[in-house]
Amino acid sequence: MLIERLKFWRRSGVRSEGQGQGPLTRAVSSSDPKVERSLRHSLKDAAAFAVMIGIGETYLSAFALFLKATMPQIGLLASLPPLLGSLVQPVSAWLGRKTGHRKRLVLIGASVQATAWLPMVLLPLLFPEHALPLLIASVILYQCGSQLSTPQWGSLMGDIVPMRRRGRFFALRTKIVSMLTFVALAAGGLTLQGFSTKGQTLWGFALLFGIAMLARFVSIYHLSKMHDPAGHVASIEIPIGPNWWQRLRKSNFARFSVFFALMQFSVAISSPFFTVYMLRDLHFSYFEFMTNTGMAILVQFLTLNQWGRISDVFGNRRILAATGIVIPLMPLLWTFSANYWYLLFAQVVSGLTWAGFTLSASNFLYDLISRDKRTTYLAMHNMLASTCLFGGAMLGGYLGTTLPTEMTLFGHAFSWRSPLLGIFVVSAVARAIMVTLLLPRIREVRKVRPISASELFFRVTRVNALAGIFFEVIASKPKEIAEPAKTDQGSTH
Repeated sequence: MLIERLKFWRRSGVRSEGQGQGPLTRAVSSSDPKVERSLRHSLKDAAAFAVMIGIGETYLSAFALFLKATMPQIGLLASLPPLLGSLVQPVSAWLGRKTGHRKRLVLIGASVQATAWLPMVLLPLLFPEHALPLLIASVILYQCGSQLSTPQWGSLMGDIVPMRRRGRFFALRTKIVSMLTFVALAAGGLTLQGFSTKGQTLWGFALLFGIAMLARFVSIYHLSKMHDPAGHVASIEIPIGPNWWQRLRKSNFARFSVFFALMQFSVAISSPFFTVYMLRDLHFSYFEFMTNTGMAILVQFLTLNQWGRISDVFGNRRILAATGIVIPLMPLLWTFSANYWYLLFAQVVSGLTWAGFTLSASNFLYDLISRDKRTTYLAMHNMLASTCLFGGAMLGGYLGTTLPTEMTLFGHAFSWRSPLLGIFVVSAVARAIMVTLLLPRIREVRKVRPISASELFFRVTRVNALAGIFFEVIASKPKEIAEPAKTDQGSTH
């Protein structure tokens, strides 16, 4: 069914306007043929990139657990590479200004990321006594390559994607990523399950990571075919001027960036350890791990197009508010039951919510930041978010080794199946605090149509009446968070 739908997009995307427009045509249509070809290559790049994520990156924590990683090491694997990688973004912007080449830096960074898969497999095999530190070092190289590309790729996409199509294009791109990540994740899980039953799990991981490397090289080919408009390059512009700190501190960008970073901190307290909980504490097979993780990705695929339409018409801030109500509840769902089918339901909620939050947060940044400031502010945003992610993961790793599994409160004894459940509760409380205190300060920067939070969730979940009722109940509670926002004159846009 998913493959047939993708074929339909391809068929409908090549029709002329007189024959009607399909989803692909509407998303990538442009009066400039170079831009249109670039957008199509961007979708193919996204497809190959998704295979790398689904069959490779998704299984890095599982590989670390196979190598007997401790809780702090899992936290380091999840947080240290993004933190160090974020420091490469200013370097990328400096090189952009120095060389004047944008696409070349994208290709170099992507090539570094692709080749990093080789030491991830080989070094733990050659030096098993130092397997975990070598794996973490390889993932740091992987992230540095990614972050070398990110500012220049973001600048390039900001220039070539028509503003009126931005929500739908990135929704379609993310939808393709979600679909093929799910397919690759499923293939990876089945492969690992087959190798593990034969006692050859290590070779299963080696095969997965080899395919991930090849997929990234396919992605690089399509990146090389994209058009880079002359005269534009992502470079750092130091925002120093009269009262620059006061203007930045009061801007909508600063408020959003702080909110997003502290949400990253709150989420990272628990997010690296769901894999540990499933594989170590619940003793999931690789097949069960794959289906649980894949469920969230599948739901993202099914709902992203609707989120993109809502983003274009009703704005991104409304989606942030509505999904922000649900995000604190998601780790709590994992504390109620260890039933396999119940946890699949938890992943349905997770996929629906994160699809909207991630898409709207990405689009909101493009709305907030003018093109001449985009690289500078994106680098600042990503460095702050990565720093908070590192702090959250380190806190989670520490709590995972110190939280008790039993405690007595007011004469009643309570016990946990795992100390990780305590981490999930801490993460939920931190998320709720950030949403309650910081989200009301963020203002929409575009003129958009108003919509209530309950109606928004109904639009996304109306394909399923029961889901629509469930989320309408949730979304109808804290209306003060979801009030329509006014345009903020302090925005950097």
